[in-house]
Amino acid sequence: MSVRNIDTGATAARYARGWHCLGLAETFRDGQPHAIEAFGTKLVVWAGQDGELHALDGYCRHMGADLTQGTVKGDSIACPFHDWRWGGNGKCTGIPYAKRVPLRARTRGWPTSEQNGQLFVWNDPQGNPPIPEQAIPEIPGVNTEQWSDWIWDQRVISGSNCREVIDNVADVAHFFYVHHAFPTQFSNIFSGHTATQYLRSKARPDYMKDPKKAEGSTLRSEATYFGPSYMVNWLWPAMNGHEIECVLINCHYPITEDSFMLQWGLAAKGFPGMEPEHIQILGQKLHKNFGDGFLQDVEIWENKTKIDNPLLCEEDGPVYQLRRWYEQFYVDVEDISGEMTNRFEFEVDTTRANEVWEAEVAENLALRAEREKAEA
Repeated sequence: MSVRNIDTGATAARYARGWHCLGLAETFRDGQPHAIEAFGTKLVVWAGQDGELHALDGYCRHMGADLTQGTVKGDSIACPFHDWRWGGNGKCTGIPYAKRVPLRARTRGWPTSEQNGQLFVWNDPQGNPPIPEQAIPEIPGVNTEQWSDWIWDQRVISGSNCREVIDNVADVAHFFYVHHAFPTQFSNIFSGHTATQYLRSKARPDYMKDPKKAEGSTLRSEATYFGPSYMVNWLWPAMNGHEIECVLINCHYPITEDSFMLQWGLAAKGFPGMEPEHIQILGQKLHKNFGDGFLQDVEIWENKTKIDNPLLCEEDGPVYQLRRWYEQFYVDVEDISGEMTNRFEFEVDTTRANEVWEAEVAENLALRAEREKAEA
C-alpha cells in the first residue's frame, strides 16, 4: 500500500522582495547605532541629527569593522576602527585623516520608510528601488488621542521559514483547534500584492471558566498582508453586543533562511469619554489576549516540519493558491505571472465543520458538568 511522503522542498535561495518592518521607529531614535540581524547579514540602523532614520550594511567597507559598535556623528555613522563616516545613502561622507574620500567609497544603503510609527526597510534581490504601489498604507486613527499607544512585542522563531506564518491566512480549522475560537464564516481574497482573510468567530464555551459568558462573545476580523511580511489586522471583539475596535500588526523579517523575527503590536480605540490612561489599559489587556494567541501559533511553528506538498481536504482553504500568491515576492519582477497576482476569491463552506465542532463542544461541556458534579 502506498503512503504519502512529505516533500520538504528546497530552501529559498533569496529573501522576499518588499517592505519589512524592523519595529517601532522611536526605539531607534536614541542617538545610538542599532544592530539588526536580517536577510542573512547585519544592518546598522541609526537616526541622524535631523531625526531621519537610516540603514546600511553593518560592516565598514574600509577594513570590515562592525559599524553597529560605532558612533553617530551628525547625520553619519562613524566606524569604531578608523572613524570613516558613512551617510544614509551609502556614500562615505568623510575620513578625518585623509586628504580626500576615494571615489568608490560606497556601501549598501537600505531604503527606509516610516509609516504608522514603525520603521521599514526595502529588500530587493535585484537591487531595484521600492515599488510605489506597494507602499505601506497609513492606518487611520492610530497615534491620536482616541487610540492607545502601540504595545509591541517580538520573538525570534528558529528552525522555521517565514512562509509558515503566511499559511495561516488560508487556514480556517486551526482557529478552532489552536486558538479555541469557533469560526462561523471564513473567506479569502488575493489580489496583486495583497492577501486578505475575513473571519467571523464566536467563543468556545468549553474553554471559558463560565460557559454562559460565551453567549454574545464574538469576533470580527479583517486581516490583510501588504506585501510578503506586513499584515494589518482590524479586530472587533464583542461581548453582549458591545464592540471594541482595535488593530493588530503581525509582521516579520527574515534573519536567515530558516529563522525570522516575529513581531506583533496592537493599538486599541477607546470609547467616547474614556480617559487616556484607561485607553492605555484597554490596549494592554487586548495586546495580552491576542499576544497569547500568537504564542499558540509559535509553539506549532517551532515544532513542525516544512512541507511543500500538504495533503488537503476541501474544507482546508486555498493553501496552494495562497502559496502561489506569495511566490511573486521570491522571483524576479519580470517573472511575476498573472497566476500569482490575478484576483482570487474563495469562501470556505464551514457547514460540516460547524456540525462537528458544535458536537465536540457539547460533549466537552457534558463531561465537564459530570466532573464538577462528582467533585462537589
